[in-house]
Amino acid sequence: MLARSGWRRLAPPAAPRSGRRRAGSAAPRFEVVVIGGGHAGTEAAAAAARGGARTLLLTHKIGTIGEMSCNPSFGGIGKGHLMREVDALDGLCGRICDVAGVHYKVLNRSKGPAVWGLRAQIDRRRYRDGVQKEILSTPLLTVREASVEDLLLTEPEANHPGKCQVTGVVLGDGSTVCAGSVILTTGTFLRGVILMGLETHPAGRLGDQPAVGLAQTLEKLGFTVGRLKTGTPPRLAKDTINFSGLEERVPDNPPVPFSFLSKAVWIKPEDQLSCYLTHTNLKAQQIVLDNLHLNDHVRETTKGPRYCPSFESKVLRFPNREHQVWLEPEGLESDVIYPQGLSMTLPAELQEQVIRSIPGLEKAKILQPGYGVQYDFLDPRQLTASLESRLVQRLFFAGQINGTTGYEEAAAQGIIAGINACLRVQGKPPFIVSRTEGYVGVLIDDLTTLGTTEPYRMFTSRVEFRMSLRPDNADARLTHRGFEEAGCVSQQRYEQAIQMRAALEDGIATLKSLQFSVTKWSHLVPEVPISSNRRSPLSAFDVLRYPEANMEILARAIPEPLRKLAEWRELSERLKIEAAYEWCVVNQQQEIEEVRRDEALRLPEDIDYFAIDASLSAEVREKLNSSRPQTISAVSRIPGVTPAAIINLLRFVKAEKLKAFPQTGKYLPGKMYSEKVTSQTPISAEISEEELGSTFVKTPL
Repeated sequence: MLARSGWRRLAPPAAPRSGRRRAGSAAPRFEVVVIGGGHAGTEAAAAAARGGARTLLLTHKIGTIGEMSCNPSFGGIGKGHLMREVDALDGLCGRICDVAGVHYKVLNRSKGPAVWGLRAQIDRRRYRDGVQKEILSTPLLTVREASVEDLLLTEPEANHPGKCQVTGVVLGDGSTVCAGSVILTTGTFLRGVILMGLETHPAGRLGDQPAVGLAQTLEKLGFTVGRLKTGTPPRLAKDTINFSGLEERVPDNPPVPFSFLSKAVWIKPEDQLSCYLTHTNLKAQQIVLDNLHLNDHVRETTKGPRYCPSFESKVLRFPNREHQVWLEPEGLESDVIYPQGLSMTLPAELQEQVIRSIPGLEKAKILQPGYGVQYDFLDPRQLTASLESRLVQRLFFAGQINGTTGYEEAAAQGIIAGINACLRVQGKPPFIVSRTEGYVGVLIDDLTTLGTTEPYRMFTSRVEFRMSLRPDNADARLTHRGFEEAGCVSQQRYEQAIQMRAALEDGIATLKSLQFSVTKWSHLVPEVPISSNRRSPLSAFDVLRYPEANMEILARAIPEPLRKLAEWRELSERLKIEAAYEWCVVNQQQEIEEVRRDEALRLPEDIDYFAIDASLSAEVREKLNSSRPQTISAVSRIPGVTPAAIINLLRFVKAEKLKAFPQTGKYLPGKMYSEKVTSQTPISAEISEEELGSTFVKTPL
């Protein structure tokens, strides 16, 4: 249990409201309480405060807020998209990475911009300090060091699912804090155990105690709890590594920022640090195979990360292969190297043998051994799309507690949970990002609809509408909604997004207005190989689609009115991408509208799938009851639910609506009713009798 510390108040609190009392004094009252100061917790707390909620962030140690517990990098394929979307909602991680990176690289450059992966090696200290500075200066946000052992609960609200309602938390010292909403972002701390060889000890992270009391409370409340594992590699001393024979990977010049607000990153291109590539060998493999009996973490049946497995797991799953090891710097002035791909839980002396069997690391010194972590997570199918629990009202979950892995996935969930916890207190509708609107929508829909049995990681391949949901247009997709609906976006960011949207619309209109024959274009831009078979006339926007074309070339050919468009670098790059993907976006629009129509068909929150009079098999009823889908679109993504079952469920929905209005035989658009009059959920789509025979979701997977 942590010693009590004083409050850190960053803004004058409102007058205290009535709440539970202890020792004769009123318990402090906040509108939103966030538990955990990791990547999910910091984004959640900052988002709730930006939305206008008096927010409290509770963490074991203020000094570890923003700590990068594992790899010293952000972004990547799929993950970079999440960072851009978090940034579009005024989140922290993108802006802070732009002032903390030491090696910026866009992955997947050989493919189109829709699947480019913005990535950066990050200076751990600069990032941690940047997050702490931001958090400790956010208006309406208070930070306190404390452990949380229990939840304060009361009777549930009417017209909302849940057996009870959370009203606050009980701290490790026995004091209480009252809250309008509570967000759990406990990471790997729920009954966390660290493993190295045959040794185990309770911890959520090296040097930090686990959350045991809270885990027991959640289990008693009826939450389905699972167990996952992860790990981290040993850290190496930079000056003991021989880089001379290794493959060097240089960063991009110029670096591409994560944030839409950043014109450039903080570091000069020439001052960036390189990464180096080496490989394991059969000697390293044999050390692992000879010592499996000394490795409890690998022998455990607990599921680990599929896409970032331990070295021992790679040896067992892919024997007799060389495996990549990336040597990554941990900071501009740091003497620590992070060997990406060498997560290990062998005893420390055996880790040293593995390390020294690898080219370039023959004399490497281990500064900190690798270790594994096993921890509890909750089945995310127990959450709504707003990340609010179905069992306990006003209780939200974000991050690894939902079965995900990675800083970016945690940050994305955190900002959505923070927004919705704030909106819940304010009595406003939840802020839901559809899977047609963003990668964060796909992430949350996958978790809340399908659940997970292994640490979930985001990839571009999980996203149906990749051509429309690109890193370059995250602001166009989400910033306006974040400002208007969530209240979490600053006026400055909103105005910048509006300005860019207007400039894009004007730029596209200007380019489309410039139309010439193929022959004339061939004279104007001879470096662009325009096919003579193309129909005339062609617009400048059509020409911009060619890989060889860009705004600079077009502006040289037609200075007026294109020079101004070409001089605005960000605008010219986005116009090029818009031109390249226009036909893809147009073709996808019909599919997107079909999915949105099905997402508008909402199911009653308290529907009893075992009792409804619908032609559904027992297996389908069990799957529906387990997943508790909120929409017909979500039903279609549940494995094992057939198109016939979807149609029968639609028939039941229509019949229930007709029962609600027997006097007219009609139903009102915008409402849907179940047997229980307390379940009233908005709906904005109608189904005719003719459509029932042929309507089922056509979500491309």
